[in-house]
Amino acid sequence: MATNPTLVPERVSRPRTVEQLVTGKPTSDGAGVQLTRVLTQALQRRLDPFLMLDAFGSDNPDDYIAGFPDHPHRGFETITYMIAGRMLHRDSAGNEGLLSNGGVQWMTAGRGVIHSEIPQQEAGVMEGFQLWLNLPGRDKMCAPWYRDFAAADLPRFVTEAGVAVTLIAGASHGVTGAVTRAATAPLYLDLHLPAGTRLSQSLPATHNAFIYVYRGAVSVAGQSIPAQRMAILANDAEADGVVIEAAEEAKVLLIAGQPLNEPIAQHGPFVMNTVQEINQAIDDFRSGRLGALA
Repeated sequence: MATNPTLVPERVSRPRTVEQLVTGKPTSDGAGVQLTRVLTQALQRRLDPFLMLDAFGSDNPDDYIAGFPDHPHRGFETITYMIAGRMLHRDSAGNEGLLSNGGVQWMTAGRGVIHSEIPQQEAGVMEGFQLWLNLPGRDKMCAPWYRDFAAADLPRFVTEAGVAVTLIAGASHGVTGAVTRAATAPLYLDLHLPAGTRLSQSLPATHNAFIYVYRGAVSVAGQSIPAQRMAILANDAEADGVVIEAAEEAKVLLIAGQPLNEPIAQHGPFVMNTVQEINQAIDDFRSGRLGALA
């Protein structure tokens, strides 16, 4: 997609401040994949509608090569963004796709899907992020949906200040992202800021928002945010956006969304509204109904 569309400047007159800096927790998932859980279960209410953010990256194949064998999901969406490496996806709905450098895989688990995500190289760097986005209760049992977006399919632009923006979801500077969602209105930007630049992004005051710095360092409202830190942006009824400044070259994810304000019941890969719905998901999985085609 063209990288220089006609841009509409984002106006921010009262920027948000940083409420809290968060250090991710090293963990493993799947068949022993080493990763950092940045958005943990303890932050789900605060960062509603987002349920989890994992950052993974290693040049040691032992950290990732076994990948994520068959596992189920129900009740939410997964957005996998690959910075480097390749990951093969297969699922019970018959979908298959190879996610490669700069690409995004967006999957709506809905009423249930069983899938695998397996790295397709035996050496080299594997790096990326997986974000879990909740579904409203009315949509949790919708039909599963899946789409791969190659890097060339994602809207990209460069601001007048020289900030390179990859727009995965939502809208920015008059450009619409690869995916939009009415209920949660997610905004998902990958920002590459050269030294000495800044980016202004308007945000509805009602949205929860955070940034994750994965290269370099930035500052927001005078608060320095180093690499491998998440900054939760303060909710302020008068604030109209965020301004991110980079004294050095930096790469940052900016993520925001409209909270659902619904109960969250989670058991591993199932996220529903009630314990009864979780128990039904477990029973459906054990009986082989969860991944069956409707």
